[in-house]
Amino acid sequence: MNTDWAFGDGPNTATITTVKVLERRAPILLVTHDEDDGGWQFLCGTTNDDADARIVGLGTIVKWDASVNELADLPLGWRAWRESPDAPWHRGPVTT
Repeated sequence: MNTDWAFGDGPNTATITTVKVLERRAPILLVTHDEDDGGWQFLCGTTNDDADARIVGLGTIVKWDASVNELADLPLGWRAWRESPDAPWHRGPVTT
C-alpha cells in the first residue's frame, strides 16, 4: 500500500456520498465516520434524501478533494464540517 495513504481503510473502501458530489456539482462539506459500522460518508449538506445517496471508493473521494486527508484520524462516531471548500474543518461527536 502507498505509504502516503492517510486512511486506515483502503482506497477501495466503499463510502457514501451524494449525487451532487459524485457529479461534481457540490463540494464535500460534511464528513461522518459512523460508529455502528465504521463507514465513511462524504456529503454536500444539501440533501438528506436516500434517493440522492451514491456509493464511491474512498480513493476517488481523496482524489477529488485531498483536504479530506486531514480527517483520516476522525474517530468513530464523529463528524467534521466546514462552511466552504476553502474553510477549515471543524470536528465533533455526532449528536442525535
